[in-house]
Amino acid sequence: MTEQKQKPRAAARRFATLLGFLRGGEAGGAVLIVAAIVALIWSNSPAASTYFALLHVRLGAAGFSKTLFTWINDGLMTLFFLLVSLEIRREITEGQLASLPRLAAPGIAALGGMAVPALIYLAATHADPAVARGWAIPVATDIAFTLAALSVLGRRVPVSLKVFLTALAIIDDLGAIIVIAGFYTAHLAFGALAIAVAIWLALFAMARAGVRAVTPYALGGVALWAAVLHSGIHATIAGVALAFVVPMREAADGPESPARRMEARLESWVAYGVLPLFGLANAGLRLDAMPPDVLTRPVVLGVALGLVLGKQIGVFGATLAAVKLGLAHLPERLTLPQLYGGALLCGIGFTMSLFIGNLAFGTHPAGEEAKLAVLSASFVSAVLGVAVLAVATRRRAR
Repeated sequence: MTEQKQKPRAAARRFATLLGFLRGGEAGGAVLIVAAIVALIWSNSPAASTYFALLHVRLGAAGFSKTLFTWINDGLMTLFFLLVSLEIRREITEGQLASLPRLAAPGIAALGGMAVPALIYLAATHADPAVARGWAIPVATDIAFTLAALSVLGRRVPVSLKVFLTALAIIDDLGAIIVIAGFYTAHLAFGALAIAVAIWLALFAMARAGVRAVTPYALGGVALWAAVLHSGIHATIAGVALAFVVPMREAADGPESPARRMEARLESWVAYGVLPLFGLANAGLRLDAMPPDVLTRPVVLGVALGLVLGKQIGVFGATLAAVKLGLAHLPERLTLPQLYGGALLCGIGFTMSLFIGNLAFGTHPAGEEAKLAVLSASFVSAVLGVAVLAVATRRRAR
């Protein structure tokens, strides 16, 4: 009887573990990794022409006829930016970024982790202004990939490191959003921009009037996206603008806030739909088309060194300096070797790095070089980070 009782309990524990994994960022990162691998294999297989032809299939009508690649990057990725911005807003309102003491360590680490890689990239590409435009490619950390890498070590990784890296990545994402809006904007169409502003003000007025249903904000968001798409500002910024107008505060006696409900509905769609499609569409490149000296090209050196060296120097160095100067404190139960392992993992820049690379270079050959560097550097950073953390957590356990 005892054994019969234990079997259902063990099965329930396994199910609960699987459910927690699927709900967390680790599973989304794992699916994204699989999508990227499929893209690399497909784009270098005998069926490579099918892969690239599929991305250039045009869908839509009138002013909204776009290639499948554009619909994914300008359309579906708006949902990713909406979710990220909702998370940023929640963390600023009531989470890890809600107070200065909590913000200090990951904030300083994020600033260092953005500045040093950008400087390294500019140093490597200073002789060619055309490719120096990609300076922001190595500045962001991919939290989904990072959490997936951390999941390899299981419970040996302290929760404080996961929280620290998540907060750092959120600030990174905020910085990347500001960079995209400020530095990668085409010529402005002021008529469409005025319509976008009017729609946003209408949504703001709706929020101030106490509208709590999600549907009006979703429909307004679609209209906002269409206006931003034609304004010259990158269409994904519509997701950011919507996130900062949807009501976040809970009603005293009502259901969850519209922002919370919207975030909950988006999580699975983004993790298992949007990001895998993005990885599948953006990680493919023809390795046999690369020039023999590709690894010594300025763009490749700038991106790879920026992610692998710049991130670890910026994140670890800035945090250590802040702690020594008394500006911040290390998170509880986090050792310096574990912090260094986490800093190495910050070199995983997949999603946002590929996205900024597309904005910076478009069809320019440097775009393929940047993509190769992002994929290679993210892999190296993941391997080094997991290896250092494996040693650091083993010593800690002993």
